[in-house]
Amino acid sequence: MVATKQARIPSLDLLKGFVAVGRHQSITMAANELHLTQSAVSRQILALEDALECKLFLRSHRSLTFTSEGERLFRKVAPSLRRLQEAFETLRPAERPVTVTASIGVATLWLLPRIGKFQERHPDIDLHVLALNRVTDLKREGIDLGIRYCLPEDAPPGSTLLFEESIRVVANPALKLERIESAADFQNQVLLEYEDPQRPWLHWKSWLNERGWLDARPRSVVRFNQYDQVILAAMSGQGFALGRVPLISDQIEKKLLRYVETPASTRQSRYGCWLIQGEATPRSVVQVAANWVKEEAFRK
Repeated sequence: MVATKQARIPSLDLLKGFVAVGRHQSITMAANELHLTQSAVSRQILALEDALECKLFLRSHRSLTFTSEGERLFRKVAPSLRRLQEAFETLRPAERPVTVTASIGVATLWLLPRIGKFQERHPDIDLHVLALNRVTDLKREGIDLGIRYCLPEDAPPGSTLLFEESIRVVANPALKLERIESAADFQNQVLLEYEDPQRPWLHWKSWLNERGWLDARPRSVVRFNQYDQVILAAMSGQGFALGRVPLISDQIEKKLLRYVETPASTRQSRYGCWLIQGEATPRSVVQVAANWVKEEAFRK
């Protein structure tokens, strides 16, 4: 019986590069997925074509498509690589989720609307979000990252400023009052109040006092003990709220809220949100999550 000569199997890296390019039909997108340069991925494809002695893609100025050989190989290799990955994952200890803590307002209004983008970019990293209105000791409580709302002098050493806070009046676009110029403009309006004695600068009384409008007589004031409740009520058209910028940037961008023009304040808030890490040398997945949080915060 004559033994059949077996084809030499190319390296796994070449096959991974081929599958990524085939799935995206793009060298650029495949390079982003594999965290490689475009030239490195192009070299992988050329090396695989040389090893197999056939062309796998038809290249033009702005497009990339399979040859018949490339399409046939992709249909066989892509599911095989997926099964290999699943097999390896059953042997690897599960990675501990990245735990991120923030106040309820920051977690609900700023962090959660952006989580989907993180999952899309890093589907292999699990997040655990802890919404807590208390200052936590990250290292002692085993928390990887924290977004802390505080003054600059209260931020722990090594913290990164994500954004500074400013206060603007916001409301649902359905409410037709677009500009407030005097205390009289509050007549027949409903004010939504964040009832937190530790943060008087977020109260309507403080805001009105800065403008000399303490004689304002709104129709009523509805009070909430959580800031996200204030913003949810404003989004549903129940009244006017003091919006913490850029905490509400997502709601403004989606036109769930709009800014109401008012005279500017002479006093600026010194508060901001700072990113802190539980460990000086974090796990690689924690560093990935930290970099993503900063990227989102610095996005214009």
